[in-house]
Amino acid sequence: MNEYIERCEALLNELPNEVVRQDEPIYKHTYTQMGGLADLFITPNTYEETQLVLRFAHAHQVPVTLLGNGSNVIVKDGGIRGITLCLKQLNKVTITGTKMVAQTGATIIGASREALTQSLTGLEFACGIPGTVGGAFYMNAGAYGGQIADVLESVLVLTEEGDFLTLQKDEFEFDYRKSVFSKKRYIALEGTMLLEKGDAVQIKQKMNELTIARETKQPLEYPSCGSVFKRPPGMFAGKLIQESGLQGTRIGGAEVSKKHAGFIVNVDGSTATDYMNLVQYVREKVHETFGVMLETEVITIGEDLEDPVND
Repeated sequence: MNEYIERCEALLNELPNEVVRQDEPIYKHTYTQMGGLADLFITPNTYEETQLVLRFAHAHQVPVTLLGNGSNVIVKDGGIRGITLCLKQLNKVTITGTKMVAQTGATIIGASREALTQSLTGLEFACGIPGTVGGAFYMNAGAYGGQIADVLESVLVLTEEGDFLTLQKDEFEFDYRKSVFSKKRYIALEGTMLLEKGDAVQIKQKMNELTIARETKQPLEYPSCGSVFKRPPGMFAGKLIQESGLQGTRIGGAEVSKKHAGFIVNVDGSTATDYMNLVQYVREKVHETFGVMLETEVITIGEDLEDPVND
């Protein structure tokens, strides 16, 4: 038996059977359709179950990896050791007046559509972002001139030790694709967003325009992790990659998209190793051509395939 599964036996006895899977293939839970096995894949139904997991893990030195919708992440071929915590079951969205309270397992697309039903404006930019509300908080997700920092007021989190804590707007430490949630490894449970009353027809029109723009420009027909690289100051990563002659470049089953150079797509059973090697190749070639070292926006987690599962 895997050492972490064995170490967590007492925890598993306290959780409902349906929320725990052992040796779960992570490729089933990522947009790239890549990744090895997770020792323990836990999807809590309540905040209390989430707290139980974190407190046990902290007390017994079991690593915890948070996985949202798997849309902005590369999971290595060796999988994830310890506990992989997925909050997709915590997905309620409620609206009172102009305030939206969204659990972090809800999709940010779903939250934007809920706002539309109440004629609330402020989340139109998120209508095509394929992640969870929690992922949007962690990365200060943004698109088409909007970002989560514009609307987020407060967030209920669990600390690594399993303590509840409510953070206010001045504590988020938002930056470009960064936040206090990732820095301090907080597990966000729900957030309150302050929106504004608007015209439903205009909101819907804006969302339609952004959806068409996304579908037209992005290679949605293939599995990918979305935009791979951060935007360099005053430049566009996709343009640098394109002008470096890299569109269509392949390593294994991974390819620099011919439709949008800022995307790397899984065109033929790519492994995570293929994908990461192509990411590094692109970075090196762009640096050789333009003297710019691209930073990755996508998060890489897990173990290399050759790494031992047990000590």
